[in-house]
Amino acid sequence: MKVILVYNANSGKLNALFDVGHKLLRPSTYPCSICALTYDTFSEKAIWKTFREESKLDMEFYHKDEFENTFPNVQIAYPSILKLENNMLTTVLNNEVLDEIIDIEDLITRLKSNL
Repeated sequence: MKVILVYNANSGKLNALFDVGHKLLRPSTYPCSICALTYDTFSEKAIWKTFREESKLDMEFYHKDEFENTFPNVQIAYPSILKLENNMLTTVLNNEVLDEIIDIEDLITRLKSNL
């Protein structure tokens, strides 16, 4: 089983710069709750990094353009956390649930309980 986290952001350095600017200037309107939960403005949050490194979960991370290139026939709302098992993708946490999560501890708890 693989856990796939899909950001509501496109890949690339220029997009990353726009994202940082958006987080700094209007954090409440930032469109990627996974990014907002797992990263500070410039770096990965320590709690998330520890969880990710110590977890036995096989995690893959995609920006939405990368996800669409890898899974061209899959339609999802961004951001999303999916599970890939036996060549089947299922939703673990959709964008609406992710938008309701208020902190990284809650995200980790929900991931553990839904996997």
